[in-house]
Amino acid sequence: MAALNRVIRAAYSPFTIRRLSDLVSDPAAIRIKSNPNPNTDPNLSPCTRMAPPVSREKLGTRSVQWVFLGCPGVGKGTYASRLSNLLGVPHISTGDLVRDELASSGSLTKKLAEIVNNGQLVSDEIIIDLLSKRLEKGQTKGETGFILDGFPRTIRQAEILEGVTDLDLVINLKLREDALLAKCLGRRICSQCGGNFNLAAIDFKGENGRPGICMPPLLPPPQCNSKLITRPDDTEEVVKERLRVYHRLCEPVEEFYRARGKLLEFDLPGGIPESWPKLLRALHVEDLENK
Repeated sequence: MAALNRVIRAAYSPFTIRRLSDLVSDPAAIRIKSNPNPNTDPNLSPCTRMAPPVSREKLGTRSVQWVFLGCPGVGKGTYASRLSNLLGVPHISTGDLVRDELASSGSLTKKLAEIVNNGQLVSDEIIIDLLSKRLEKGQTKGETGFILDGFPRTIRQAEILEGVTDLDLVINLKLREDALLAKCLGRRICSQCGGNFNLAAIDFKGENGRPGICMPPLLPPPQCNSKLITRPDDTEEVVKERLRVYHRLCEPVEEFYRARGKLLEFDLPGGIPESWPKLLRALHVEDLENK
């Protein structure tokens, strides 16, 4: 433990350690239903393997502290962002932090570009540094709670995070690999507005015990059509390498949280219209605004 504490203090300032473990928010921002036995919910897919729900009593006055896991392209950012808006807590994506650093022409730009373009994972040291700075910046703006996306990706990162805060839930999004590859290759970004779209029309039949899946494209509005660009790391070779690296390094992280009873494994049944309401039921969250 002493060795771990030294790692934590080297990676985070004392202020950030205190902030992570002491986040609070207005109780009215929480929209979590009480359900002591989620696995008896008849509306949930049998593919959803759940951790116990987080009770309102356990949260007390603070906001949620959740993490999203999942392969590149599975949709972590999309669902984390939607939950962020719904629950009123910041969505912090380490992928966005890396891309912001790449666009800043800072001291890490060249090194990061080489790592990302070769489909490799960014080192723990760089990710922890970027995340620490983001959390400190958010504190100055009064942010409370968090939904992390893309962190932790290694056991060491998970141990560091466990040393500074007690996560409520880790949501592991899952999708068959051929659909993941198609999604990554179909991703596009509008160079003007920054919107994220996907041109892939996925309609895979079930085979070898795997369920079929249909995911319609997420097309841009007409004004964005001529301004679409592809991320440099969204090539078939790089995506396959990223998936290989993910499975090697990140599956132990899944087991890390599974052993602690905090892992919710959610198999995406389709696109956003089909998956979103089922994910909310799995999380015992009510979308009050849409109601």
